[in-house]
Amino acid sequence: MSDWTTLRYAVVDVEGNGQRPPDLVELAVVPIVGGVIQEPLNWMVRPGQPITPMARRIHGISNEDVDGADTFNDVADSVRQALDVDALVAHAAHVDVGVLQRKLGDWDCPEIFDTLKLARRLLPDRDSYKLGALAEALSLVGALPSRLKPHRAEYDAIVCARLFMYLAGRHSLEELRDLPPGGTSDEAPALF
Repeated sequence: MSDWTTLRYAVVDVEGNGQRPPDLVELAVVPIVGGVIQEPLNWMVRPGQPITPMARRIHGISNEDVDGADTFNDVADSVRQALDVDALVAHAAHVDVGVLQRKLGDWDCPEIFDTLKLARRLLPDRDSYKLGALAEALSLVGALPSRLKPHRAEYDAIVCARLFMYLAGRHSLEELRDLPPGGTSDEAPALF
């Protein structure tokens, strides 16, 4: 049985502009190395199209907030470097991975651990599997800086990293990888 701490992870969260297809306005990567959460990396990104009012209501990022930010092309090399790991972790990972694949083009996505799927399998009978509900139920938000807020990339990536460590700390790497066939979610979260 392999220890999950033998892999290097990048826990990711993206916030979008609400357009179709969605474009990035914020991206956070929280490395986990040797089973320890490292310093988060965070990028504000100026999207090609404006942030919709609905997206702004959810994450609180305005067009003015990203007006002077870099474009994704300006930060793509730094993002690629941060994602050069053994495994990617995200909550409802298909959303984050889809955006990253679209933005990074030929990026070779590593193995994925989806904390939504893991929580559904390893924590049965929960009322909700939303990241915020799990974070509250499992007391995962303690000692976060007050500047961080839910539905912002850095906050959500840190909470997701803590959720992953909570789940991984109780299971072998093989158990974490043992999703049922298809391993699909019955929710269809979308990036705003």
